[in-house]
Amino acid sequence: MVNRQDTVSLEDELKAKARELGFVAVGIAPASDNPVQVARLHEWLGEGFHGSMGWMEDRAEVRQGPQSMWPAARSVIALGMSYAPDVDPLAPEEAGREAKISVYAQGRDYHDVLKKAAKALARWLVEKRPGTELKVFVDTAPVMEKPLGEAAGLGWQGKHTNVVSREHGNWLFLGAIYTTLELSPDAPHADRCGSCRACQVACPTDAFPEPYRLDARKCISYLTIEHHGPIPLEFREAIGNRIYGCDDCLAACPWNKFAEVAARHAKLAPREDLIAPDLAGLLALDDAAFRAKFSGSPIKRVGRNRFVRNCLIAAGNSGNRALLVQVDPLQDDPDPVVAEAAQWAAAQLTSSL
Repeated sequence: MVNRQDTVSLEDELKAKARELGFVAVGIAPASDNPVQVARLHEWLGEGFHGSMGWMEDRAEVRQGPQSMWPAARSVIALGMSYAPDVDPLAPEEAGREAKISVYAQGRDYHDVLKKAAKALARWLVEKRPGTELKVFVDTAPVMEKPLGEAAGLGWQGKHTNVVSREHGNWLFLGAIYTTLELSPDAPHADRCGSCRACQVACPTDAFPEPYRLDARKCISYLTIEHHGPIPLEFREAIGNRIYGCDDCLAACPWNKFAEVAARHAKLAPREDLIAPDLAGLLALDDAAFRAKFSGSPIKRVGRNRFVRNCLIAAGNSGNRALLVQVDPLQDDPDPVVAEAAQWAAAQLTSSL
């Protein structure tokens, strides 16, 4: 039996080790299902706000919380790693030529970076407490990292539904370690959004039916990453030049003024060629070139066809008729979704001639 003093000492050591491994935020929560969060999850799914992300509904019962997934779990170690951007994502860019990629996808695949660090922390914990069982999660299992992060004191779920930290803004990648070890939990973080509506106002597609609720079907991140078919016409103009994800609701948060680029993990630094990439070059990518360019990037997972579809929407919004050189051949692309997007883009670019 571990006495109280040993447990407290282990918690302190655990947090120090986590920070040594590159996590800027670490906290501990009980491994219990939260009935309020469970109810919100089922309400959200019932509204159909998850869109075509059927995997969220398919494993909803397991997603309810740590106990629903793994009844042996006793504690959750919530982890946050900073990916604070060098520049304001809302800063204006050169019109008609540059595309915009979400900050989180401008560098190496965060799954790989976080998973490696979290596994190292897990190995350290097992060495400290032999016989401890645990499971490591980084965004690839039915785990609700955001409510767990709030419960562990990392921050709170803001009105845009993402975790906001008083020290790091909302630029945090989240991970979790479930363990059979009994650890003393940290206090949950209080909501600090107050009357602020900056994230709600910033959304280009009005994807928040109310604060703290997101309709993914209207979200540009969902439309450019998760959605497989043609992008609905009603959202195309609002997408602008965003070809992978959207940072507007995140970038608008006032708490970001406390986020420091120095806190960002070195392996999450942006690639120079993805900060403001040239649309013409991206439109010319075939499958092999796409895979080569985005090797080691989270963008690779959407595939060439979905990515070029997004680039064509951006081209159609650009007003840059020079892009017709790349757009026109894609009207005969073997993928019907790409071909339709190219036809739309060509029509947009030639309509004002």
